[in-house]
Amino acid sequence: MLVMSSPSGAGKTTISRELMRLDGNLTMSVSATTRAPRSVEEEGKDYFFVDQDGFKDMLEKNEFLEHAEVFDNFYGTPRGPVEAALSEGQDVLFDVDWQGTQQLEESSGKDLVSIFILPPSTTELERRLTTRAQDTENVVRGRMAKAADEMSHFQEYQYVIVNNTVEESVAEVQAILRAERLRRARQIGLHEFVTNLREG
Repeated sequence: MLVMSSPSGAGKTTISRELMRLDGNLTMSVSATTRAPRSVEEEGKDYFFVDQDGFKDMLEKNEFLEHAEVFDNFYGTPRGPVEAALSEGQDVLFDVDWQGTQQLEESSGKDLVSIFILPPSTTELERRLTTRAQDTENVVRGRMAKAADEMSHFQEYQYVIVNNTVEESVAEVQAILRAERLRRARQIGLHEFVTNLREG
């Protein structure tokens, strides 16, 4: 389970998409949300779009690995698809905030790798939020105000990457993935392999 968090606009979605394109063993966790879909978003691919009552029903049935309220909307990671992907040997990528990361750590412990993505500067963060033209000026101001609080949680993550360029950041995440996959505890069948080596 690979978690990437960042302030809105710092680039984690762009990095995630490129990682998915390059790594066939990585699957994206799709969150459920009560917010309205943007014009470019697809149901089941970008999010599962549900109403408030549907979200509360899922919450009551303990169907989320984590959930949070962000900008007056609810977000949550459905448990079923993640557990299915992990059981098939896939690594699962999560795009969640620091609250979601804390909840995932509580439920998954050592099986979680967490990365925090920082923008190179607040000026660049504001430029990225403005130029993507998805939000009103008021929403951009709100996201900038929230960014300072979000960035204060960087110390809770195992790895921190400053997103100067997408190419550099993707390469750094790939290096982390390679190292984490080589951890002894994650190498399935290693004990049997070494036993066979010792027995000649």
